[in-house]
Amino acid sequence: MITLSENFRAVFYTPFYAAHAIGAYDAEGVDVRLRESSSPERTAAALRAGDVDVMWGGPLRVLLQHDADPACDVVCFCDVVARDPFFVIGREPRPDFRPADLTKVRLASVSEVPTPWLCLQDDIRRDGADPAAVTRVTDGTMAENAAALRAGRVDAVQLFQPYAEELLSSGAGHLWYAAANRGLTAYTTLNARRAVIAEKRDELLAVVRGMYRTLRWIHATPGAEIARTLHSYFPDLPPALYAAAIDRYKALGLYGADPVTRQEGFERLAAAMRSGGALKRDIPFAECVDTSLAEEAVRSALN
Repeated sequence: MITLSENFRAVFYTPFYAAHAIGAYDAEGVDVRLRESSSPERTAAALRAGDVDVMWGGPLRVLLQHDADPACDVVCFCDVVARDPFFVIGREPRPDFRPADLTKVRLASVSEVPTPWLCLQDDIRRDGADPAAVTRVTDGTMAENAAALRAGRVDAVQLFQPYAEELLSSGAGHLWYAAANRGLTAYTTLNARRAVIAEKRDELLAVVRGMYRTLRWIHATPGAEIARTLHSYFPDLPPALYAAAIDRYKALGLYGADPVTRQEGFERLAAAMRSGGALKRDIPFAECVDTSLAEEAVRSALN
């Protein structure tokens, strides 16, 4: 049996719930017990303490752990969300938007987790502007920030689905920037301690095969069917809104074609963390990522 902890409940984590909903782990012969999480910090602590075998979450937290403790043995071993799921939604249309434009507006950025702003500030910096020049509201939740945009208190907001889709579908907001268009950015993986991978390698290989099965299902399945299948995980989310949110994510290539973490995406995330001051040193890909299970899962699927 594998105990798997969620990070927090979010639409862009759809493949992690879909693996259970479509029986992907059962089909691979592994018993995976899903444990709900109250916060990413508590989930990461539970993983380090051995209270759970696996968690899903951002490679950002794995990088931070290695930065603080070079002896840390937590690694990413299965890629799922291969691009950034956040959007910049503006109150007025801006079809010629570029990240440097954010220095000229009032932006409400994500306060709940650090990765979205770290990545966006790096986009601004690469576009030739100083992120410190952005007039930024930093203390609102995404729901509060969406309300602030509707009320005209901010010019733009940074948020994920379904908040983005709600603003777009109602006409209250306009798409300025889909961060997924930046390219590969290692955003969410399955993570475990190397000792657990060694001890439960066969079971974890089955987990990765199950996720690969799920990713193929996600890519092949319309958003409306995905929304129906996963309704119990998001009971308060209107199915049509969920379907539109997932279809947009799929069109952006958010989910990996296979479970192998690419070094390009990992290094783009690490570079954003360095430029934003979140990392003190360059951390090698191999220190934080084990691709062996994912590569074996891909080979077995081809045979």
